[in-house]
Amino acid sequence: MSKKSGFTLIEVLIVIFIIGLLASVILVGLGAFRQRGRDTRRIADLRSVQNGLELYYSKTGYYPPPSDWSGVQNELVNAGIGIENIPSDPDRAHSYEYASDGQSYVLKAVLEDKNNSVLREDVDGMQFNSVDCGPASEDDRFYCIKF
Repeated sequence: MSKKSGFTLIEVLIVIFIIGLLASVILVGLGAFRQRGRDTRRIADLRSVQNGLELYYSKTGYYPPPSDWSGVQNELVNAGIGIENIPSDPDRAHSYEYASDGQSYVLKAVLEDKNNSVLREDVDGMQFNSVDCGPASEDDRFYCIKF
């Protein structure tokens, strides 16, 4: 009698089930890291745009007029100050916001993590033209920079 070696169908299915279970646990655990990563990118994007706005102001003596985000992008790219691209929010459901009166401005992003420490350092409870930075409450997820 010869004995065949190998795995039974049940053994293979059990191994596939265990691998799938472990993979799902790992992916769910990484969700918070992804949120924090997108929030970090949003903060860095606003700081980058802030630098671009200061270059624009140095050249023209005023900040771009209030507009939607694509209008601000076009204004900064076409200003001839060495800016080729202005970032957009990594989540298509949200967009960065901008408002200006020519001598000051506000930039706004919606963060996913309401417990992000940077929210304690931003501007809260302010309405500036069309940008509402919301009330300073526990559910406030608006990150605003005013200059």
